[in-house]
Parts: sequence; C-alpha cells; structure tokens
Amino acid sequence: MRITRDNLLHAAKSLCTDFASKKDPDALMTHFSTTHQCVAYEHGLPILAPFLGRHFVGRDGVRDYFKTIASTLSFERMEFSEYIVDPEVQKVSVKGRARFTWLSSEQSWDEIFTYVLDFDDDCKVTDYHVWADTGAAYLASKGQLSTG
Repeated sequence: MRITRDNLLHAAKSLCTDFASKKDPDALMTHFSTTHQCVAYEHGLPILAPFLGRHFVGRDGVRDYFKTIASTLSFERMEFSEYIVDPEVQKVSVKGRARFTWLSSEQSWDEIFTYVLDFDDDCKVTDYHVWADTGAAYLASKGQLSTG
C-alpha cells in the first residue's frame, strides 16, 4: 500500500473521532499496528498522574494506557483540528481540545493538547505521543485546581 497524505489524514481522523466518541479501549486498538511494536507515551512526570511519563509498550500496554485514562478522567466536547500530515515520515500531528474532569475529585478544566502519531505501512498507529496540561491534571487530582 502506498502511503499518501489522504490515507494518513483519514487514519488519524478515524482514531481521533473514535477517541472523542468515547469508544472503549478494544475499539481504539483497531487503529494500532499489529505488525510493529506500539507505544503510547504521554509526556510529563510520572509522579503527577498514573498515565504520565510511562511508556505503555505493545498492544496490551497501549490498551492499558487507554484503560488508565478512562479510569482516571472523563471528558466532554472533545474536538480535533489543525492536522499536519507528513507522508514522507508517516507522521501526523493534531491539536485537540476538551473539558476534562478528574474523576476522584470531580474537578474540571479546559485544555488544549497535541498528539503526534506515527504510522506503519498499513496506516496503523505505531507511536502515540501526547503533550497536555500536566499541571492542571495534577492539581485536579489533588482537589486543588482553582478555576477562578
């Protein structure tokens, strides 16, 4: 399969749509490679949240990442925009936004975040990187998020 900009854009949008639609981790895994080792990595210090600063490796690891997110956070009004597609390196970057809630404290915040997705030759994700507001997540986890 020849990887085109349109193929990559469609693959990235499909994953983002499914995540925003709150599909379960098994459904999200259909977007990940079965021929390459996958990794999910959300940048930040591991002490701040259970899903930060850890490499969730392999399909089971990536599934665990999504399960950890679902057991820790909820979100609403998630949307994605500004897709940047590079077919030469089979990579897509995308900006997202949503309102997140830390489940145990019920504290919420609005956030803009970025994904960088690497794809295999079948347009399946191999590397899933997230940059987000780790400070807000940490404060919400401790019940100390001031929204004033």
